[in-house]
Amino acid sequence: MIDKIKKELETVVNEIIEVSKIKEGDIFVVGCSSSEVCGSKIGTNSNVDVGKIIFETIYSILNKKNIFLAAQCCEHLNRALVVEKECALKYDFDQVNVVPQPKAGGSFGTSAYNGFENPVLVESINAKAKAGLDIGGTLIGMHIKSVVVPLRVSLNKIGEANIICARSRLKCIGGIRAKYDEDLM
Repeated sequence: MIDKIKKELETVVNEIIEVSKIKEGDIFVVGCSSSEVCGSKIGTNSNVDVGKIIFETIYSILNKKNIFLAAQCCEHLNRALVVEKECALKYDFDQVNVVPQPKAGGSFGTSAYNGFENPVLVESINAKAKAGLDIGGTLIGMHIKSVVVPLRVSLNKIGEANIICARSRLKCIGGIRAKYDEDLM
C-alpha cells in the first residue's frame, strides 16, 4: 500500500507543479487526512506511518524545486499550518505556539513538524499559496491566493481518499472589450 501511495503522490504532485506553473519560492499547500487515505472517515483513524510517507514524498519533490510546503493541520488546531521558518519570515507570517500531535494536528501535520529542518506553526498563510492538494476533504481553499481554479489531474484518489487539486490565477478585470494574456490564465 505504501509504494502505491508514494507513486500516486509523485504523479499528482508533479502534474500539479506542471499545470499550475508554480515557481521557486512559491507556496504549495497540502491538507491530508491519513484516515481517509486508509479508507476510514476523516478524523477517526489517524495513521502516523501513512502521514509520514505522504509528507516525505511531497516534501522531497517540492524541496528539489525550492517550493515551500505549507502542511495544514486538522480542525483541532484550527487548520494552522506547519511551514519552514524561512517561509514564515519571507512571507511575514505570524507564528503561533502549538506542537501538532496525531490526534490534534493530524498525522500529516505532525510528520511535517518532525520532518522540516526548522518548523514553525502559523495560524494563516494569508491566502498566499499558489497551488495545493487536498487529500481526503480537508478544505485547503482558504489558503490559496484568489482566484482559485480547480485542476484536473490523471488521478482522483490517493489511497482511498478523494483528492482535489487547485491553483491560483490572476484576477481578470475589465468588461466586454477586455482582452487577456492567455499565458497568465
